[in-house]
Amino acid sequence: MSKPDAPTPPNPYQTAAAQTGTNVSTGVANAFLNNVNQNTPDGSLRYDVTGNHAWTDPSTGQTYQIPTFTSTQTLSPQGEAIKQQTLASQMNLASMANSQSARVGDLLSTPFNPNSGAPAAGDAQWFNQPRLDPLKSYDAGGAIQNTFGDAGDITKSYGPADNYSADRLRVEDSLNQRLNPQLQKDRSAIEQRLADQGIRYGSQAYTSAMDDWNRQSNDQRLAVTAQGGQEQARMNDMAAKQAGFQNSAQQQQYDQLLGRGSFSNAAQAQQNSQNAAQAGFYNAGSAQQQALLQSLFNASNSSRNQYMQEQYQQRNQPINEISSLMSGSQVQNPNWLNSPNSQIATTDIGGLINQNFAQNQQNYQTAMSSWNSTMGGLLGLGAGALKASDERVKERIVPMGSVFAASEDGERKKLPISEWSYKGDPERHVGPMAQDVEKIDKRAVTERKGVKHIYPDRVMGSILRAA
Repeated sequence: MSKPDAPTPPNPYQTAAAQTGTNVSTGVANAFLNNVNQNTPDGSLRYDVTGNHAWTDPSTGQTYQIPTFTSTQTLSPQGEAIKQQTLASQMNLASMANSQSARVGDLLSTPFNPNSGAPAAGDAQWFNQPRLDPLKSYDAGGAIQNTFGDAGDITKSYGPADNYSADRLRVEDSLNQRLNPQLQKDRSAIEQRLADQGIRYGSQAYTSAMDDWNRQSNDQRLAVTAQGGQEQARMNDMAAKQAGFQNSAQQQQYDQLLGRGSFSNAAQAQQNSQNAAQAGFYNAGSAQQQALLQSLFNASNSSRNQYMQEQYQQRNQPINEISSLMSGSQVQNPNWLNSPNSQIATTDIGGLINQNFAQNQQNYQTAMSSWNSTMGGLLGLGAGALKASDERVKERIVPMGSVFAASEDGERKKLPISEWSYKGDPERHVGPMAQDVEKIDKRAVTERKGVKHIYPDRVMGSILRAA
Protein backbone atom coordinates (compact mmCIF):
# COMPACT_ATOMS: atom_id res chain seq x y z
CA MET A 1 0.00 0.00 0.00
CA SER A 2 1.73 3.23 -1.24
CA LYS A 3 1.06 6.75 0.02
CA PRO A 4 -1.39 8.64 -2.35
CA ASP A 5 -0.19 11.67 -4.35
CA ALA A 6 -1.91 15.08 -3.89
CA PRO A 7 -3.75 16.40 -7.03
CA THR A 8 -2.22 19.29 -8.95
CA PRO A 9 -4.31 22.55 -8.64
CA PRO A 10 -5.63 23.99 -11.95
CA ASN A 11 -3.86 27.01 -13.48
CA PRO A 12 -6.21 30.02 -12.86
CA TYR A 13 -5.15 31.82 -16.06
CA GLN A 14 -5.79 28.73 -18.17
CA THR A 15 -9.18 28.30 -16.41
CA ALA A 16 -10.09 31.97 -17.00
CA ALA A 17 -9.07 31.75 -20.67
CA ALA A 18 -11.18 28.62 -21.19
CA GLN A 19 -14.19 30.22 -19.46
CA THR A 20 -13.88 33.49 -21.42
CA GLY A 21 -13.58 31.64 -24.75
CA THR A 22 -16.69 29.62 -23.94
CA ASN A 23 -18.62 32.80 -22.96
CA VAL A 24 -17.64 34.63 -26.17
CA SER A 25 -18.59 31.65 -28.33
CA THR A 26 -21.94 31.35 -26.56
CA GLY A 27 -22.64 35.09 -26.98
CA VAL A 28 -21.90 34.98 -30.72
CA ALA A 29 -24.12 31.93 -31.19
CA ASN A 30 -26.98 33.64 -29.27
CA ALA A 31 -26.64 36.75 -31.49
CA PHE A 32 -27.03 34.66 -34.67
CA LEU A 33 -30.01 32.82 -33.14
CA ASN A 34 -31.91 35.97 -32.07
CA ASN A 35 -31.26 38.34 -35.02
CA VAL A 36 -34.11 36.89 -37.09
CA ASN A 37 -34.97 38.42 -40.49
CA GLN A 38 -38.69 39.26 -40.88
CA ASN A 39 -40.98 39.82 -43.87
CA THR A 40 -44.45 41.36 -43.38
CA PRO A 41 -47.09 42.80 -45.79
CA ASP A 42 -45.97 46.32 -44.73
CA GLY A 43 -42.21 45.74 -45.24
CA SER A 44 -39.17 43.73 -44.23
CA LEU A 45 -36.47 43.75 -41.52
CA ARG A 46 -33.02 42.27 -42.27
CA TYR A 47 -29.95 41.68 -40.08
CA ASP A 48 -26.55 41.52 -41.81
CA VAL A 49 -23.03 40.94 -40.50
CA THR A 50 -21.21 44.06 -41.68
CA GLY A 51 -17.89 43.64 -39.90
CA ASN A 52 -16.01 42.33 -36.90
CA HIS A 53 -14.89 43.92 -33.67
CA ALA A 54 -11.55 42.80 -32.22
CA TRP A 55 -11.72 42.45 -28.44
CA THR A 56 -8.73 41.49 -26.29
CA ASP A 57 -9.22 39.85 -22.87
CA PRO A 58 -7.18 42.07 -20.46
CA SER A 59 -6.50 39.16 -18.07
CA THR A 60 -5.18 36.62 -20.61
CA GLY A 61 -4.23 38.77 -23.64
CA GLN A 62 -6.32 36.55 -25.92
CA THR A 63 -7.98 38.45 -28.84
CA TYR A 64 -11.45 37.51 -30.10
CA GLN A 65 -13.21 38.59 -33.33
CA ILE A 66 -16.81 39.51 -32.44
CA PRO A 67 -19.20 40.09 -35.41
CA THR A 68 -21.17 43.36 -35.67
CA PHE A 69 -24.72 43.43 -37.10
CA THR A 70 -26.66 46.10 -39.05
CA SER A 71 -30.47 46.07 -39.19
CA THR A 72 -32.20 47.43 -42.34
CA GLN A 73 -35.96 48.29 -42.55
CA THR A 74 -37.59 48.39 -46.00
CA LEU A 75 -41.19 49.51 -46.71
CA SER A 76 -43.40 47.66 -49.15
CA PRO A 77 -44.00 49.40 -52.55
CA GLN A 78 -47.43 50.57 -51.35
CA GLY A 79 -45.97 51.83 -48.07
CA GLU A 80 -43.21 53.71 -49.89
CA ALA A 81 -45.84 55.41 -52.14
CA ILE A 82 -47.89 56.43 -49.08
CA LYS A 83 -44.77 57.86 -47.43
CA GLN A 84 -44.04 60.09 -50.43
CA GLN A 85 -47.66 61.34 -50.51
CA THR A 86 -47.51 62.03 -46.78
CA LEU A 87 -44.32 64.05 -47.13
CA ALA A 88 -45.98 66.15 -49.88
CA SER A 89 -49.06 66.71 -47.66
CA GLN A 90 -46.87 67.78 -44.76
CA MET A 91 -45.13 70.29 -47.01
CA ASN A 92 -48.50 71.81 -48.03
CA LEU A 93 -49.69 71.99 -44.41
CA ALA A 94 -46.43 73.58 -43.34
CA SER A 95 -46.85 76.25 -46.05
CA MET A 96 -50.38 77.07 -44.81
CA ALA A 97 -49.14 77.20 -41.24
CA ASN A 98 -46.43 79.64 -42.30
CA SER A 99 -49.03 81.94 -43.87
CA GLN A 100 -51.29 81.70 -40.80
CA SER A 101 -48.40 82.52 -38.44
CA ALA A 102 -48.10 86.00 -39.99
CA ARG A 103 -51.68 86.79 -38.94
CA VAL A 104 -51.04 85.40 -35.46
CA GLY A 105 -48.18 87.88 -35.11
CA ASP A 106 -50.61 90.76 -35.56
CA LEU A 107 -52.97 89.22 -32.95
CA LEU A 108 -50.29 88.70 -30.34
CA SER A 109 -48.88 92.20 -30.83
CA THR A 110 -52.11 93.65 -29.38
CA PRO A 111 -52.00 93.53 -25.53
CA PHE A 112 -54.86 91.67 -23.89
CA ASN A 113 -56.98 93.93 -21.60
CA PRO A 114 -59.16 91.83 -19.26
CA ASN A 115 -61.07 94.94 -18.02
CA SER A 116 -62.30 96.00 -21.46
CA GLY A 117 -65.99 95.04 -21.65
CA ALA A 118 -65.73 92.34 -18.94
CA PRO A 119 -68.52 92.18 -16.30
CA ALA A 120 -67.54 93.20 -12.79
CA ALA A 121 -66.47 90.52 -10.30
CA GLY A 122 -68.24 89.95 -6.98
CA ASP A 123 -67.57 92.58 -4.32
CA ALA A 124 -66.52 91.32 -0.89
CA GLN A 125 -67.98 94.47 0.68
CA TRP A 126 -71.43 92.99 0.12
CA PHE A 127 -70.86 90.78 3.15
CA ASN A 128 -70.38 93.85 5.37
CA GLN A 129 -74.05 94.94 4.93
CA PRO A 130 -76.27 94.85 8.06
CA ARG A 131 -77.64 91.41 8.67
CA LEU A 132 -79.22 89.34 11.42
CA ASP A 133 -76.63 88.23 13.96
CA PRO A 134 -77.12 84.60 15.07
CA LEU A 135 -78.37 83.96 18.60
CA LYS A 136 -75.92 82.14 20.85
CA SER A 137 -78.29 81.60 23.83
CA TYR A 138 -81.96 81.65 24.80
CA ASP A 139 -84.17 81.55 27.93
CA ALA A 140 -84.19 78.04 29.43
CA GLY A 141 -87.82 78.48 30.54
CA GLY A 142 -87.43 78.39 34.32
CA ALA A 143 -85.63 76.21 36.84
CA ILE A 144 -86.10 72.44 36.94
CA GLN A 145 -87.84 71.18 40.12
CA ASN A 146 -85.42 68.78 41.83
CA THR A 147 -87.34 68.11 45.09
CA PHE A 148 -90.94 67.88 46.29
CA GLY A 149 -92.76 67.68 49.69
CA ASP A 150 -92.28 64.98 52.33
CA ALA A 151 -94.96 62.28 52.23
CA GLY A 152 -94.27 61.04 55.77
CA ASP A 153 -92.33 58.13 57.22
CA ILE A 154 -92.90 54.53 56.12
CA THR A 155 -94.26 52.23 58.89
CA LYS A 156 -91.60 49.56 59.28
CA SER A 157 -93.02 47.68 62.30
CA TYR A 158 -96.33 47.18 64.05
CA GLY A 159 -97.79 45.75 67.28
CA PRO A 160 -96.12 45.60 70.74
CA ALA A 161 -92.51 44.52 71.22
CA ASP A 162 -93.53 41.05 72.56
CA ASN A 163 -95.65 40.44 69.40
CA TYR A 164 -98.82 39.94 71.57
CA SER A 165 -97.22 37.12 73.58
CA ALA A 166 -98.63 38.56 76.86
CA ASP A 167 -102.16 38.61 75.42
CA ARG A 168 -101.68 35.01 74.27
CA LEU A 169 -100.61 33.97 77.81
CA ARG A 170 -103.67 35.69 79.33
CA VAL A 171 -105.97 33.76 76.99
CA GLU A 172 -104.20 30.47 77.74
CA ASP A 173 -104.26 31.13 81.54
CA SER A 174 -107.96 31.92 81.44
CA LEU A 175 -108.74 28.70 79.56
CA ASN A 176 -106.44 26.61 81.82
CA GLN A 177 -108.14 27.98 84.96
CA ARG A 178 -111.41 26.56 83.68
CA LEU A 179 -109.84 23.34 82.35
CA ASN A 180 -107.55 22.26 85.23
CA PRO A 181 -110.25 21.70 87.95
CA GLN A 182 -112.24 19.58 85.53
CA LEU A 183 -109.12 17.56 84.60
CA GLN A 184 -108.38 16.98 88.30
CA LYS A 185 -111.95 15.89 88.95
CA ASP A 186 -111.79 13.49 85.95
CA ARG A 187 -108.47 12.01 87.24
CA SER A 188 -109.97 11.37 90.70
CA ALA A 189 -113.02 9.74 89.11
CA ILE A 190 -110.98 7.35 86.95
CA GLU A 191 -108.71 6.42 89.87
CA GLN A 192 -111.79 5.63 92.01
CA ARG A 193 -113.32 3.61 89.19
CA LEU A 194 -110.13 1.56 88.79
CA ALA A 195 -110.00 0.96 92.55
CA ASP A 196 -113.64 -0.16 92.56
CA GLN A 197 -112.79 -2.64 89.82
CA GLY A 198 -109.96 -4.01 91.89
CA ILE A 199 -107.22 -2.75 89.58
CA ARG A 200 -104.25 -1.95 91.73
CA TYR A 201 -101.79 0.92 91.33
CA GLY A 202 -98.80 -0.04 89.17
CA SER A 203 -100.50 -2.89 87.32
CA GLN A 204 -100.60 -3.05 83.52
CA ALA A 205 -104.32 -2.29 83.38
CA TYR A 206 -103.83 0.68 85.71
CA THR A 207 -100.96 2.05 83.61
CA SER A 208 -102.92 1.67 80.33
CA ALA A 209 -105.98 3.41 81.77
CA MET A 210 -103.87 6.31 83.09
CA ASP A 211 -102.04 6.62 79.74
CA ASP A 212 -105.39 7.05 77.99
CA TRP A 213 -106.36 9.72 80.46
CA ASN A 214 -103.00 11.52 80.10
CA ARG A 215 -103.33 11.60 76.29
CA GLN A 216 -106.85 13.07 76.60
CA SER A 217 -105.67 15.71 79.07
CA ASN A 218 -102.66 16.58 76.85
CA ASP A 219 -104.96 16.96 73.84
CA GLN A 220 -107.12 19.35 75.83
CA ARG A 221 -104.06 21.40 76.95
CA LEU A 222 -102.81 21.51 73.34
CA ALA A 223 -106.20 22.77 72.27
CA VAL A 224 -105.84 25.56 74.85
CA THR A 225 -102.36 26.43 73.42
CA ALA A 226 -103.76 26.44 69.86
CA GLN A 227 -106.57 28.72 70.90
CA GLY A 228 -104.05 31.11 72.39
CA GLY A 229 -101.98 31.05 69.15
CA GLN A 230 -105.07 31.83 67.08
CA GLU A 231 -105.83 34.81 69.28
CA GLN A 232 -102.21 36.03 68.95
CA ALA A 233 -102.36 35.62 65.14
CA ARG A 234 -105.70 37.51 65.00
CA MET A 235 -104.33 40.46 66.90
CA ASN A 236 -101.08 40.47 64.84
CA ASP A 237 -103.07 40.41 61.58
CA MET A 238 -105.12 43.40 62.70
CA ALA A 239 -101.93 45.33 63.49
CA ALA A 240 -100.41 44.38 60.10
CA LYS A 241 -103.47 45.62 58.22
CA GLN A 242 -103.33 48.88 60.12
CA ALA A 243 -99.60 49.33 59.20
CA GLY A 244 -100.35 48.47 55.55
CA PHE A 245 -103.09 51.10 55.45
CA GLN A 246 -100.67 53.69 56.80
CA ASN A 247 -98.03 52.80 54.16
CA SER A 248 -100.64 52.94 51.37
CA ALA A 249 -101.58 56.41 52.48
CA GLN A 250 -97.88 57.39 52.54
CA GLN A 251 -97.40 55.98 48.98
CA GLN A 252 -100.45 57.88 47.72
CA GLN A 253 -99.09 61.10 49.22
CA TYR A 254 -95.67 60.41 47.57
CA ASP A 255 -97.28 59.79 44.14
CA GLN A 256 -99.25 63.04 44.35
CA LEU A 257 -96.15 65.07 45.19
CA LEU A 258 -94.17 63.31 42.43
CA GLY A 259 -96.90 64.04 39.88
CA ARG A 260 -96.83 67.77 40.75
CA GLY A 261 -93.03 67.87 40.37
CA SER A 262 -93.16 65.99 37.01
CA PHE A 263 -95.85 68.33 35.70
CA SER A 264 -93.73 71.35 36.64
CA ASN A 265 -90.65 69.90 34.90
CA ALA A 266 -92.67 69.00 31.78
CA ALA A 267 -93.89 72.58 31.56
CA GLN A 268 -90.30 73.84 31.93
CA ALA A 269 -89.10 71.48 29.15
CA GLN A 270 -91.88 72.61 26.82
CA GLN A 271 -90.99 76.23 27.43
CA ASN A 272 -87.31 75.47 26.75
CA SER A 273 -88.21 73.73 23.44
CA GLN A 274 -90.33 76.67 22.33
CA ASN A 275 -87.55 79.14 23.11
CA ALA A 276 -85.00 76.94 21.29
CA ALA A 277 -87.26 76.70 18.21
CA GLN A 278 -87.63 80.49 18.10
CA ALA A 279 -83.84 80.94 18.32
CA GLY A 280 -83.34 78.31 15.57
CA PHE A 281 -85.83 80.07 13.29
CA TYR A 282 -84.01 83.37 13.83
CA ASN A 283 -80.64 81.79 13.06
CA ALA A 284 -82.04 80.08 9.94
CA GLY A 285 -83.09 83.49 8.63
CA SER A 286 -79.61 84.85 9.30
CA ALA A 287 -78.02 81.91 7.43
CA GLN A 288 -80.42 82.33 4.50
CA GLN A 289 -79.46 85.99 4.21
CA GLN A 290 -75.74 85.01 4.20
CA ALA A 291 -76.34 82.31 1.55
CA LEU A 292 -78.12 84.83 -0.70
CA LEU A 293 -75.16 87.20 -0.57
CA GLN A 294 -72.78 84.30 -1.31
CA SER A 295 -74.87 83.27 -4.35
CA LEU A 296 -74.77 86.82 -5.76
CA PHE A 297 -71.01 86.95 -5.21
CA ASN A 298 -70.46 83.58 -6.95
CA ALA A 299 -72.74 84.51 -9.89
CA SER A 300 -70.78 87.70 -10.54
CA ASN A 301 -67.45 85.84 -10.48
CA SER A 302 -68.81 83.05 -12.73
CA SER A 303 -69.99 85.60 -15.32
CA ARG A 304 -66.59 87.29 -15.35
CA ASN A 305 -64.73 83.96 -15.64
CA GLN A 306 -66.88 82.93 -18.60
CA TYR A 307 -66.07 86.22 -20.38
CA MET A 308 -62.35 85.70 -19.76
CA GLN A 309 -62.46 82.12 -21.12
CA GLU A 310 -64.14 83.33 -24.32
CA GLN A 311 -61.50 86.02 -24.84
CA TYR A 312 -58.67 83.53 -24.26
CA GLN A 313 -60.26 81.08 -26.72
CA GLN A 314 -60.44 83.73 -29.45
CA ARG A 315 -56.77 84.52 -28.86
CA ASN A 316 -55.61 80.86 -28.78
CA GLN A 317 -57.68 79.46 -31.66
CA PRO A 318 -55.35 80.65 -34.48
CA ILE A 319 -52.35 79.21 -32.61
CA ASN A 320 -54.14 75.85 -32.26
CA GLU A 321 -54.93 75.82 -35.97
CA ILE A 322 -51.26 76.33 -36.83
CA SER A 323 -50.25 73.49 -34.46
CA SER A 324 -52.83 71.20 -36.07
CA LEU A 325 -51.58 72.03 -39.58
CA MET A 326 -47.98 71.37 -38.60
CA SER A 327 -48.69 68.04 -36.87
CA GLY A 328 -49.68 66.14 -40.05
CA SER A 329 -50.28 62.40 -40.29
CA GLN A 330 -47.39 59.96 -40.05
CA VAL A 331 -46.53 56.94 -42.22
CA GLN A 332 -47.64 53.62 -40.75
CA ASN A 333 -44.45 51.70 -39.94
CA PRO A 334 -44.44 47.91 -40.28
CA ASN A 335 -45.32 45.98 -37.14
CA TRP A 336 -42.51 43.55 -36.36
CA LEU A 337 -43.19 40.28 -34.67
CA ASN A 338 -41.57 39.42 -31.38
CA SER A 339 -39.28 36.66 -32.57
CA PRO A 340 -38.44 33.91 -30.07
CA ASN A 341 -35.52 34.88 -27.88
CA SER A 342 -33.37 31.77 -27.82
CA GLN A 343 -30.53 31.63 -25.32
CA ILE A 344 -27.78 29.01 -25.28
CA ALA A 345 -26.66 28.38 -21.74
CA THR A 346 -22.96 29.10 -21.21
CA THR A 347 -20.94 26.08 -20.09
CA ASP A 348 -19.30 26.81 -16.74
CA ILE A 349 -15.82 25.55 -17.72
CA GLY A 350 -14.16 27.22 -14.76
CA GLY A 351 -16.69 25.68 -12.39
CA LEU A 352 -16.19 22.21 -13.89
CA ILE A 353 -12.39 22.49 -13.61
CA ASN A 354 -12.59 23.66 -10.01
CA GLN A 355 -15.22 21.03 -9.18
CA ASN A 356 -12.98 18.28 -10.65
CA PHE A 357 -10.04 19.54 -8.58
CA ALA A 358 -12.24 19.64 -5.45
CA GLN A 359 -13.34 16.04 -6.05
CA ASN A 360 -9.73 14.90 -6.59
CA GLN A 361 -8.71 16.75 -3.42
CA GLN A 362 -11.54 15.08 -1.47
CA ASN A 363 -10.53 11.64 -2.82
CA TYR A 364 -6.92 12.40 -1.87
CA GLN A 365 -7.95 13.38 1.68
CA THR A 366 -10.03 10.20 2.00
CA ALA A 367 -7.15 8.04 0.72
CA MET A 368 -4.70 9.80 3.09
CA SER A 369 -7.07 9.23 6.02
CA SER A 370 -7.34 5.54 5.15
CA TRP A 371 -3.56 5.29 4.60
CA ASN A 372 -2.82 7.00 7.93
CA SER A 373 -5.27 4.71 9.79
CA THR A 374 -3.79 1.62 8.15
CA MET A 375 -0.21 2.67 8.80
CA GLY A 376 -1.09 3.60 12.38
CA GLY A 377 -2.51 0.12 12.93
CA LEU A 378 0.51 -1.55 11.32
CA LEU A 379 3.00 0.56 13.24
CA GLY A 380 1.26 -0.53 16.39
CA LEU A 381 2.39 -4.07 15.62
CA GLY A 382 5.98 -3.08 16.40
CA ALA A 383 5.29 -3.09 20.13
CA GLY A 384 6.56 -6.72 20.27
CA ALA A 385 3.94 -8.07 22.70
CA LEU A 386 1.80 -11.06 21.71
CA LYS A 387 -1.60 -9.80 20.47
CA ALA A 388 -4.93 -11.63 20.24
CA SER A 389 -5.94 -11.22 16.61
CA ASP A 390 -8.41 -14.07 16.08
CA GLU A 391 -11.32 -12.86 13.97
CA ARG A 392 -13.62 -14.96 16.17
CA VAL A 393 -13.08 -12.57 19.13
CA LYS A 394 -13.74 -9.45 17.02
CA GLU A 395 -16.93 -7.68 15.83
CA ARG A 396 -17.98 -4.74 13.64
CA ILE A 397 -15.19 -5.59 11.18
CA VAL A 398 -14.78 -3.00 8.35
CA PRO A 399 -12.24 -3.78 5.53
CA MET A 400 -9.84 -0.84 4.86
CA GLY A 401 -7.43 -2.22 2.22
CA SER A 402 -4.39 -4.46 2.03
CA VAL A 403 -0.58 -4.40 2.14
CA PHE A 404 1.98 -6.72 0.57
CA ALA A 405 3.76 -9.15 2.91
CA ALA A 406 6.40 -11.79 2.05
CA SER A 407 7.17 -15.17 3.57
CA GLU A 408 10.70 -16.22 4.50
CA ASP A 409 11.22 -17.68 0.99
CA GLY A 410 10.28 -14.28 -0.56
CA GLU A 411 6.75 -15.05 -1.89
CA ARG A 412 4.69 -11.80 -1.87
CA LYS A 413 0.99 -11.94 -0.98
CA LYS A 414 -1.71 -9.39 -0.09
CA LEU A 415 -2.43 -9.09 3.64
CA PRO A 416 -5.94 -7.61 4.27
CA ILE A 417 -6.15 -4.78 6.85
CA SER A 418 -9.45 -4.04 8.71
CA GLU A 419 -10.88 -1.78 11.40
CA TRP A 420 -12.57 -3.70 14.24
CA SER A 421 -13.43 -3.89 17.96
CA TYR A 422 -13.04 -6.71 20.45
CA LYS A 423 -16.40 -8.18 21.43
CA GLY A 424 -17.83 -6.29 24.39
CA ASP A 425 -15.31 -3.41 23.97
CA PRO A 426 -16.38 -0.25 22.01
CA GLU A 427 -12.74 0.84 21.34
CA ARG A 428 -11.77 0.59 17.65
CA HIS A 429 -8.48 -0.97 16.38
CA VAL A 430 -6.74 -1.34 12.99
CA GLY A 431 -4.74 -4.40 11.93
CA PRO A 432 -4.75 -7.84 10.22
CA MET A 433 -6.60 -11.01 11.19
CA ALA A 434 -4.59 -13.95 12.56
CA GLN A 435 -6.23 -16.25 9.99
CA ASP A 436 -4.85 -14.05 7.13
CA VAL A 437 -1.38 -13.78 8.72
CA GLU A 438 -0.87 -17.56 9.01
CA LYS A 439 -1.55 -17.92 5.26
CA ILE A 440 1.67 -15.97 4.71
CA ASP A 441 3.82 -16.94 7.73
CA LYS A 442 2.55 -19.72 10.02
CA ARG A 443 5.36 -19.04 12.47
CA ALA A 444 3.94 -15.55 13.11
CA VAL A 445 0.72 -17.11 14.64
CA THR A 446 0.21 -19.14 17.81
CA GLU A 447 -2.93 -20.39 19.54
CA ARG A 448 -3.53 -20.13 23.27
CA LYS A 449 -6.69 -21.35 24.98
CA GLY A 450 -8.41 -21.70 21.63
CA VAL A 451 -7.66 -18.08 20.52
CA LYS A 452 -5.15 -17.28 17.75
CA HIS A 453 -2.47 -14.67 18.59
CA ILE A 454 0.15 -13.02 16.36
CA TYR A 455 3.76 -12.02 16.92
CA PRO A 456 3.77 -8.37 15.83
CA ASP A 457 7.53 -8.27 15.14
CA ARG A 458 7.33 -11.22 12.71
CA VAL A 459 4.30 -9.70 10.95
CA MET A 460 6.13 -6.38 10.59
CA GLY A 461 9.18 -8.25 9.24
CA SER A 462 7.04 -9.93 6.57
CA ILE A 463 5.69 -6.53 5.49
CA LEU A 464 9.14 -5.01 5.33
CA ARG A 465 10.49 -7.92 3.23
CA ALA A 466 7.75 -7.25 0.64
CA ALA A 467 8.47 -3.52 0.43
